[in-house]
Amino acid sequence: MKKSGLISIILLVVMIIPSLLMAQTPPDDPNDVLVPLDGGLTILLGAAAAYGSHKIKEYRKGKG
Repeated sequence: MKKSGLISIILLVVMIIPSLLMAQTPPDDPNDVLVPLDGGLTILLGAAAAYGSHKIKEYRKGKG
């Protein structure tokens, strides 16, 4: 019973604390974008394109 109580408390803390820690204030203009689309997204898309082209090349090489 002690272990399940401890797990419940930890789960409760993990679920409540993030809602209290706001990293960003609400925008003044409701049309503002809240997520900055910068270099991280570009790197992710580039990596996905490179991985996809690699997989297509492997597929064509094995098939032919």
